[in-house]
Amino acid sequence: MMHIKYLVTVATLSMILVNCSSNTNAVFNHIPSEVYTSARQKLQDGYYKEAIKELEILDNYYTLGTYTQQIQLDLIYTYYKLYELKMSQIIINRFLHTNPNHPNIDYVLYIRGLINMVLDESALPKLLFVGFNNSEQNPEYAHAAFRDFYQLIYYYPYSQYAIDAKKHFIYLKDRLAKYELSVVKYYHKRGAYIAVVNRVEQMLRHFPDTNSTYQALPYMENAYQQLQLNGQAEKVANIIRNFFSSNL
Repeated sequence: MMHIKYLVTVATLSMILVNCSSNTNAVFNHIPSEVYTSARQKLQDGYYKEAIKELEILDNYYTLGTYTQQIQLDLIYTYYKLYELKMSQIIINRFLHTNPNHPNIDYVLYIRGLINMVLDESALPKLLFVGFNNSEQNPEYAHAAFRDFYQLIYYYPYSQYAIDAKKHFIYLKDRLAKYELSVVKYYHKRGAYIAVVNRVEQMLRHFPDTNSTYQALPYMENAYQQLQLNGQAEKVANIIRNFFSSNL
């Protein structure tokens, strides 16, 4: 009886192993270029789940082939389309590390920026919080996306992705400035006036042309007054007046 149970178990395991290896064997029975052509066609037709199977096998077993870099670029895109963002980031980081001078670095930075924006927007289930203000949300991913788009714009100003990256960059600058303003208000409410001054100084350095920075200036002026630094407070008041007059 035990012998029969053993044989049944072995047979079951054998069937599982055969099924698990079928996709891999199917790839090995074809020339890599043919498999890659098949994967690309699936991508073009929008069959991302089917394409990812072939691309993953190619990436794992043909690491030194002609298509290595393009396979990784396709994996980055496919994982992004399937909303497997962490997997896409892993491939992106590997690609940037091993191919720092690749001609498609601008594309990789662009996709990473988009991923970080999605992660920023989905960091908290906002619908569960009535009155939740996204400007108060931890901007970790927003900062990462801001850096990605900045690098793209700075190093690849003529990239086909630069125009769209600039739009995202402006949005992120405003989002980050709003977050800094919420922090300034928090410190001011608690009487941490030195922290207020330091935070607004950072806003003036990094986000000088945002409305949130202008809104932060009165908090800075009041913080200087509370610290009895009247000369500094007057300088900030002049900045506020000049800003107001220039926008009339």
